[in-house]
Amino acid sequence: MVSRRKFLQQAGATVVAAANWDQRVYGANERVILGLIGGRNQGKAVARRAIQAGAVVKVLCDVDEAILQEVAPVLAEAQGRKPELVKDFRKVLEDRDVDAVIVATPDHWHTHITLLACQAGKDVYVEKPLSQTIREGQLIRDAARKYQRVVQVGTQRRSAEHFHQAAEYVASGKLGKLCLIRAWMCQLRPSIGNPPDCDPPPTVDYDLWLGPAPKRPFNPNRFHYNWRFFWDYGNSELGNQGIHMLDVAMMAIERMRGLERNLPTRVTSSGGIYWLNDAKEVPDTQITTWDYGDFLLVWELRSFGRHHPLEGTEAGTAFYGTDGALVVDGKSWRVYDHQNRLVIEQPGSPYRHEANFLECVKNRKRPNADVEIGRRSTTLCHLGNIAYRLGRSVVFDPVAENFGTDEEANAWLTKHYRETYPLPKV
Repeated sequence: MVSRRKFLQQAGATVVAAANWDQRVYGANERVILGLIGGRNQGKAVARRAIQAGAVVKVLCDVDEAILQEVAPVLAEAQGRKPELVKDFRKVLEDRDVDAVIVATPDHWHTHITLLACQAGKDVYVEKPLSQTIREGQLIRDAARKYQRVVQVGTQRRSAEHFHQAAEYVASGKLGKLCLIRAWMCQLRPSIGNPPDCDPPPTVDYDLWLGPAPKRPFNPNRFHYNWRFFWDYGNSELGNQGIHMLDVAMMAIERMRGLERNLPTRVTSSGGIYWLNDAKEVPDTQITTWDYGDFLLVWELRSFGRHHPLEGTEAGTAFYGTDGALVVDGKSWRVYDHQNRLVIEQPGSPYRHEANFLECVKNRKRPNADVEIGRRSTTLCHLGNIAYRLGRSVVFDPVAENFGTDEEANAWLTKHYRETYPLPKV
């Protein structure tokens, strides 16, 4: 295994040129050394942005040898040196040179890896959603605090200034009495078909890919990318797409009520698979409502088309008050008065989520999407999924974070894990 000093020397000037980072912020001896766990899609993208912000990826981990061979050259080009390649994430956690890890695995692995990473003394950038259950999120929060780890959840809108500007405007009261918040996603999810089970690719450690999830025969649909459409591994579109827009709603709610009071008391969710007869288990159409007592938060999902989206944007968050409305998305935020006149329009801003994480690894401050912030936004998604899967409304205690005497609902606060991959005790 290459030492930290030798690795940095070999990465050398190419990293500086490729990343174009500010020497006053990221000095030559201050680079954060990362391990990337999960190299496809989002993991690769997060790693590249982290490299641009001054980090170095020493180790790339993926259970699929094909992904290792595909992604390693991309990272090598970005940073000037090919990372070491491993299939088992535990080898990354054992590497003393690694300061922090990026966890970009399927959702069902987030909790195990993040808990063990905290225990191993690594800071963690974990993709959204944080966990698969409400209890898992609490355990991750507790481990981060116990081991004094920086844990950033991948809700990137927390690191774009215009979302904060919009949240501040909402909390200022200038919209009048806030009565309704809406978050939505209008997208097109094509058919994934219904292929039969088959042998896993020879490049894949399929048992390790399954990890704590139930043991099942390999199916190409329950694997790369499409895993998110199955309950064993994902959190439905609420946890996949919805968490981004709902997190913006939470930014305003936190400013109005405080972080400790940003969870609802009643949740209702209706929807289903109304379009395609393929293998997906999660809804393609859904409306979820969180009741806060003095306003409603509503999520609307359309996975059957992008046409005529809400408020003219495919993915956004809107706040409706008695005196006006505010709409915010990735491009801008706009305010309309009670006569529907556009009175404010402010442009979008860059996302600096990875850079913020690296800064906090160095200065030990809590990041923009600190584990407790990300945990609470993830909890919203879990509550919506629980109500949907139960097929009825649920009453939630936002302080105790349970459903009181509703034992059927309380059963969804936790989950079962495969015997060979028990929940780590940290």
